[in-house]
Amino acid sequence: MNFKELAAKYDTPLYVYDFNHFTEQFNKLKKSFKARKSIIAYAVKANSNLSVINHFAKLGSGADCVSIGEVKRALLAGVDKYKIIFSGVGKRDDEIKEALKSDILMLNIESEAELKRIEEIAKQLGKVARISIRVNPNIDPKTHPYISTGLHENKFGVDIETAKKLYLYAKKSEFLNPIGIHFHIGSQLTELEPIKEASQIVADLVRSLKAVNIDIKFFDVGGGLGIRYKDEKLIEPYDYAQAILSTLSGLDVTIICEPGRFLVGNGGWFLTKVLYEKENGDKRFVIVDGAMNDLIRPSLYNAYHKVEVLTDNKEMSKANLVGPVCESGDFFAKNVDLPKTNPGDLVVIHSAGAYGFTMSSNYNTRPRAAEIAVMDEKDRLIRRRETFEDLIACEIDYLKE
Repeated sequence: MNFKELAAKYDTPLYVYDFNHFTEQFNKLKKSFKARKSIIAYAVKANSNLSVINHFAKLGSGADCVSIGEVKRALLAGVDKYKIIFSGVGKRDDEIKEALKSDILMLNIESEAELKRIEEIAKQLGKVARISIRVNPNIDPKTHPYISTGLHENKFGVDIETAKKLYLYAKKSEFLNPIGIHFHIGSQLTELEPIKEASQIVADLVRSLKAVNIDIKFFDVGGGLGIRYKDEKLIEPYDYAQAILSTLSGLDVTIICEPGRFLVGNGGWFLTKVLYEKENGDKRFVIVDGAMNDLIRPSLYNAYHKVEVLTDNKEMSKANLVGPVCESGDFFAKNVDLPKTNPGDLVVIHSAGAYGFTMSSNYNTRPRAAEIAVMDEKDRLIRRRETFEDLIACEIDYLKE
């Protein structure tokens, strides 16, 4: 990957994605579940560029969506509607209506109130809503608390006893068809045992449901497989699949897996240029043209991203790598060894394919970066850089003198 050529061609800040890496990761995971019927449903929230979704759709991927906007993106990008799941704890009535009219595979329910609302809307439309229920197995995923989702203290899903009650209710309803069950204990998972433990709890619930003739066809294990940002010990896809499969003996279900970060995280880079250096007393700052509005993970989670300065200079010292945004939290790395830089030197921030551009904003009226796909050594623009006119397009007509 020639980052200097790409930066010269497309300017910075810039996101670059390796579509060959995306393919390899997808095939690796799909192969791990080959012993069973399975759907790999790409978690659109990780990187929602239409060309990225379309790339996975061509590989046979489904889509895990958490807004009606993501559902519409998936459909527009060519994902089979019967491989689309609509999750999320707070679906509006209009979102539910559109999802039901779109005839996607199923809506994933996270509360009793939501179940009743979907039933009422399905009744109004004269449709039967295919649903799954997100079960909260109360398992500690051993991950960052902001991306933990499987504990009772988290806002997601319902407990086992509530789930049983909701499935029994749905079975009796003429407007609900409970075809799936879902759990997801967190993101950036690096330990196998919590996943296996959660899968066992939910598989046992499926067995008890089948005993009362509730025919669960889809066993959705969520996503969350971690990637290496620094020195994390990773779970191999084969071991991940085997841990889940070991809990499903005697169950005829299609496994749904919803990877996001695992597929795209390490296939993406964020490129930014050095503007200048600054010293405050004994503190050194390397100031670049990218900022927290482009890549917020370091500021939001104190997340680590490997930083590489493309220079021949070997003179190293501690520095903070920071952007132009008017916030003390505008940084990519703090107190890291960086070479002496000159204006225009290119900085590559690694592992930026997931939750990078998709979490970016226009804070400080900063246009969002361009996105580039590289496949078989050919690069192409998949999202042009925003302009000031793009930023004001929704406001300018309402400007009053």
